[in-house]
Amino acid sequence: MSVHAIDPLLDERWPDLLERHSRASVFHTRSWLRALKATYGYEPVAYTTNPSGLPLENGWVFCRIRSWLTGRRLVSLPFSDHCDPLVESPDELLEISRGLATEREKNRWRYIECRFLSDQLAPENFERSEEFCFHRLDLQPSLDELFRGLHKNSTQRKIRRAEREGLTYEEGSSEEILDEFYRLLLRTRKRHRVPPQPRRWFSNLLKCFGSQLKVRAAKNNGTPVASIVTLRFKDTLVYKYGAADERFFSLGGMQFLLWQAIIEAKNEGLQQVDFGRSDLEARGLNIFKDRLGAKRSSLSYFRNPPPSAGKPPSARLPRHHRVLSHVPYSLVATTGRLLYRHFG
Repeated sequence: MSVHAIDPLLDERWPDLLERHSRASVFHTRSWLRALKATYGYEPVAYTTNPSGLPLENGWVFCRIRSWLTGRRLVSLPFSDHCDPLVESPDELLEISRGLATEREKNRWRYIECRFLSDQLAPENFERSEEFCFHRLDLQPSLDELFRGLHKNSTQRKIRRAEREGLTYEEGSSEEILDEFYRLLLRTRKRHRVPPQPRRWFSNLLKCFGSQLKVRAAKNNGTPVASIVTLRFKDTLVYKYGAADERFFSLGGMQFLLWQAIIEAKNEGLQQVDFGRSDLEARGLNIFKDRLGAKRSSLSYFRNPPPSAGKPPSARLPRHHRVLSHVPYSLVATTGRLLYRHFG
């Protein structure tokens, strides 16, 4: 076998592979890849053992990142929680990974990074560089069973509190509701001393996903108190971003919104909700997702070559909260908008 590079945005075989392959996710889609390219200038590329003119039976998608700050590298995929290689056999994966090693040496990439939901997919020339928690909710049970699976005190009661307080639910795919979400995101990121993603990233997601993206908002007397962004692909609803006004935490807006999303996904026949990755040390966030009834598992990132001893494991956006706490937030936000493209 030999390895071929294709453009997943142009190769007409790519969408068909995603429809057929069980491990395809929203992060493999042209919509996600187009948003990455439009916002950050990343160049999508997929590697396969199938040459042009033959059916596409496998593919491993990456983005080529060229940065004067963090170097040249291949990442599968930037700002994506996970992205499994779409292969059918260990031989296919090994052949493509060997081709990638040759590609790295030829192009002088600093490293190749991949993000697997299953450690069993890791090829022999990659080593684990980071580990996260991953949460997924099975939608096979009935709605009554799903509600009983929510934590009684911290989740069920918050949903009932939101209903008693008369929180209203709105959803849509417009720039107006996206503006409301982004204002809450800025507030949330400021509270956590983390730079916000650029506004155009969300606008590009909206443009590329269309009706497959929804912004959901909970309001108290017309004031947005919580908002989430969900994406849909095949039988999965993906909870990707969330933000809330801390002054209204007691009203249970986030729990209310996520329960509304679960109800909709169940009623539309979807099979699961992907609640995404969380840092291992983010104890509160992991417990929050546990209490939604989601199953926790591990999510590993791998590198070729592995990170050097004593150096940061990746080129992700720094999260040095103690340093950022001494910097004016206006500067933190501006710096984040300028530097995000370097840390995919």
